[in-house]
Amino acid sequence: MIKPVVYEDERGYFFESFKSPLYEELGLVTSFVQDNESMSHKNVIRGLHFQNPPFAQGKLVRVVHGSVLDVALDIRKNSKTYGKWHAVVLTSQNKLMYWIPEGFAHGFCSLEDNTILTYKCTNLYDKESEGCIYWNDPDLAINWQTSSPVVSAKDNQGILFKDFQSQF
Repeated sequence: MIKPVVYEDERGYFFESFKSPLYEELGLVTSFVQDNESMSHKNVIRGLHFQNPPFAQGKLVRVVHGSVLDVALDIRKNSKTYGKWHAVVLTSQNKLMYWIPEGFAHGFCSLEDNTILTYKCTNLYDKESEGCIYWNDPDLAINWQTSSPVVSAKDNQGILFKDFQSQF
């Protein structure tokens, strides 16, 4: 989690959403090649997405408007936290940013209508390298904080984690 210094006054606020030296101090990759943005209505779940090597992506995620429950799932087979997930609430109010390294699947649930999420990627999108782990996998038991999920047909066909063969 990255919490920027936010300067607020009667006019509004200002903060640096990305500053290379700060990220280098934290040991994070700072070479981004693609920015993505999505708008989602309340209860939309997107994910759990990833790209296999050599097109794996690290992502720096933040919410511009609204709020999401953002989830990262460790898919690095030699990791102590393989198969474990971590969730955080990102909002336009808290301005938190979430660094998701290569080797993690990523997904989110929009908690409000018209939520805008943006993320910087360390690699370009490559359709042949994309993968999707089933968002509602009972073995993962992710609490998406919605009883009325709206999910794409593609994401409803993700692979179960127990059947997943990690390339990381």
